[in-house]
Amino acid sequence: MNPTRRTVLIAAASAAMLPSLPATATPRPEAGALQPYASYWYPDSLPSGAPGTGITWRSLKSWHPAGDPDLAFNASTVPLAARFTPTPANPTARVDQARIQSLVSFGPTSGNPSQGSATADYYALTHWAYIDELVFWGGSSGEGLILAPNAPVVDAAHRHGVPVLGNVFLPPVAYGGQLRWTRDLVQRDAAGRYPLAERLVAVAEAYGFDGWFVNAETSGGDAALGADMLGFLRELKTLAERKGRRVTWYDSMTVNGSVSWQGALNSQNEPFFQAADDMFVDFRWTAAKLASSGQRAEQAGRGRYELWAGVDVEASGWNSSVNWDAIVPRDKAHVVSVGFYRPEWTRNHLPAEGRGPREFHAADDRFWTGRSLDPSRPDGTDSWRAPAVSVADRSTVASVPFASVFNTGHGLRWYEDGEVTSDAPWNHLGLQDRLPSRRWVVHTEGQRPAVNFDFADAWRGGSSVLVGGELDASTVVDLYATRLPVDADTVVELTHRTDAGRVHVELAVATAEPSAPGATPPYTCFPVHSAGTWQTSTVRLTGLTGTVRALGVRLTAADGPVHWRLGGIAVRKATTTPAAPSALRITGASGGDLRFTWNPAPGDVRHHTLHRLLPDGTRRFLGGTCQSAYFVAGLRPEQGERTARFELRAVGELYTSSAPVTVTHTW
Repeated sequence: MNPTRRTVLIAAASAAMLPSLPATATPRPEAGALQPYASYWYPDSLPSGAPGTGITWRSLKSWHPAGDPDLAFNASTVPLAARFTPTPANPTARVDQARIQSLVSFGPTSGNPSQGSATADYYALTHWAYIDELVFWGGSSGEGLILAPNAPVVDAAHRHGVPVLGNVFLPPVAYGGQLRWTRDLVQRDAAGRYPLAERLVAVAEAYGFDGWFVNAETSGGDAALGADMLGFLRELKTLAERKGRRVTWYDSMTVNGSVSWQGALNSQNEPFFQAADDMFVDFRWTAAKLASSGQRAEQAGRGRYELWAGVDVEASGWNSSVNWDAIVPRDKAHVVSVGFYRPEWTRNHLPAEGRGPREFHAADDRFWTGRSLDPSRPDGTDSWRAPAVSVADRSTVASVPFASVFNTGHGLRWYEDGEVTSDAPWNHLGLQDRLPSRRWVVHTEGQRPAVNFDFADAWRGGSSVLVGGELDASTVVDLYATRLPVDADTVVELTHRTDAGRVHVELAVATAEPSAPGATPPYTCFPVHSAGTWQTSTVRLTGLTGTVRALGVRLTAADGPVHWRLGGIAVRKATTTPAAPSALRITGASGGDLRFTWNPAPGDVRHHTLHRLLPDGTRRFLGGTCQSAYFVAGLRPEQGERTARFELRAVGELYTSSAPVTVTHTW
């Protein structure tokens, strides 16, 4: 079994006898000249020799937005949404105590496509409701040390109110780290300023993400280097704060410049913590260390929940042995916050031949919700204390119009109005909807049905919600915690289908909070006609005023077992159609690889969709993006086709589409 990064780092703490690994990266296939990738850099100087296949060495010091040819493909366009905290789903989930940070490697450092790819096998994170900060983890001595998150990750996170940090990783010597890269990062100019601090903030602003996670783990430094790092961090924080960005420090380098993971907040790292917004506490913590760390943070005028206690789940996921009572005890206030290292284990541990979207989401739900798979009914015998057990979920569904087609950001096909318009698997997190935060809370006196995202059929995108079971009693499935104003003109639309059995469907709407954590919201139910084909039912909220606090569905079987599918939900007043984008053009072509660019339409646009108009008059979906540029690979002429015609549409919050704008390409 290969060692995890954590075991290597632990060994590196006494690394005088540990041979250094070569500063090379795993070779990757030669990339097409037009394919845009997520950006990565060295601080200034580059390694000696030549980069491996598919790797481009770049200096951050030499970066400028005007000279970045892939900026339009990599820049997020979704603003960070405001969140609110509804009444918790269970009595043990705390409000305003421990938070969760998640360090995730979504792909390799090099060769990580900017805008998704043609596979459904992807870590399509959906449990944003429990996360307060996402770190785009990665970096290697042979590829680059500074990673900017790609736009789909940032767009999906922002839609759910989660800030995303890029990663500055100065590797241990055991991973090929060189102290000169640390010195490059903290170099000063003639005026005594830190030019790389300014450059990092400029990257975050241009790319639309929220700050940086700084992890200096290259040993061999001295007190002078420690002082330079502290000065750099202070300047980075000052500049970042002016731009609404943030900085997180990893417990690694100490004030004397050496690398010595403390597993605590103490005199060796407190100045770095004070120079940052928060700190990831290395895995060497103990219950006593965390208790003293929380106290020390408060004595320094900071919050104890600004410390993330590292929980390494890279190797074992929910089978990891964790002293949960040291972080989030059940019977008293939480001690500090939780920092998950590599929760994408939920995907990576699955066998490659059985790693479809359904299998991934089943594992991911188990990780975030717990063994019960219902956050309102935690399993007290489960040794894995899932986030839903301890942390209250949050929501961003607070304005009208609101709509969701339950798109998770990957799929086996692409659907439009219930029809397949592309049979190719895909992933693109930027197309992910605001998804239900409590998956899945079910209220019933009878047998609990199975509720999950399903990829065998959808109304739009790649997935729908499937409810299946005997339904031997009326069953309410909570969908969204909301803060939606309602008046006489407000309607709710459900797009749904009954695949098996007969079922009476009702829309459940609550304008007040539940009576207690874990209780059923005080729903008013409105009947909805159900049939065996996709249909959209429009429900007027007659008699309701104020604010909608929760949305759900109530299902009562007339003949079972029942398979009922929910393809979309929308809360609206008037129906609006976005204006069309303009100036669609092809800015690069190499064989069947094309780069498209356009001017986005004014007003609210959720994303854009690109189709190819085939000679027989049908349309084939090529992709969608929140950006105003898109790359398509591997196109070929249809039989007898001399020119290919493409159509671009803007898609609004209610999934209405603009008129198309077209462009042609001659083969």
